[in-house]
Amino acid sequence: MSKPRVLLADDHTLVLAGFKKLLEDYCDVVGAAEDGRALLEAAQRLKPDAIVLDISMPHLNGIDAAHQLRKMVPEAKLIFITMHADQAYVSQAFKAGASGYLLKRSAGSELVQAIEAVMKGDYYVTSLVAKDLVHSALDGTHQPIIQTNRLTARQREILQLVAEGLAVKEIAATLAISPKTVEYHKSKLMEQLDLHTTAELTKYALTHGLIPSE
Repeated sequence: MSKPRVLLADDHTLVLAGFKKLLEDYCDVVGAAEDGRALLEAAQRLKPDAIVLDISMPHLNGIDAAHQLRKMVPEAKLIFITMHADQAYVSQAFKAGASGYLLKRSAGSELVQAIEAVMKGDYYVTSLVAKDLVHSALDGTHQPIIQTNRLTARQREILQLVAEGLAVKEIAATLAISPKTVEYHKSKLMEQLDLHTTAELTKYALTHGLIPSE
């Protein structure tokens, strides 16, 4: 049986190197990406069997990237490895199409097992967050969602890039749209969210998990 072809995505070079070393005896690591947009390009080009990705990534966060990956490479299994243990992040990841969810602190002992599980068609959730999900289901509590449903996918893309400090022309080039269209979306964002400065947009993006707080 051939080894599963795996694509890695994380914005830390040392993390990517560690994952590659961990998987090299069990998988064919076909590539690595350090931001969400590079991940989309690599996935479309390489057509991997599984994609290991973080939630907090530059240019396009992992949740929004996953929504696009589901359309681009629908056969690929998505496994999130992240620092976020909150139920809200887990829920958003699986709604976006994830088959697995691990925490970075447990990846060393669980990643191979997770890949084996998802390649069989199963789901894998680290026990470090599974207990919280069970307790939440039993007591009926709900965590706040990390990305408001009030925003479209395009609005979230532009909001993240604005919050990361990109200028209008840079955002336009990244998204292959006109600067005028970027200005329009930014203006509508501010109006819709009742925010009035780029600093307020950045704070909103941080609060709703679109960019990392660390």
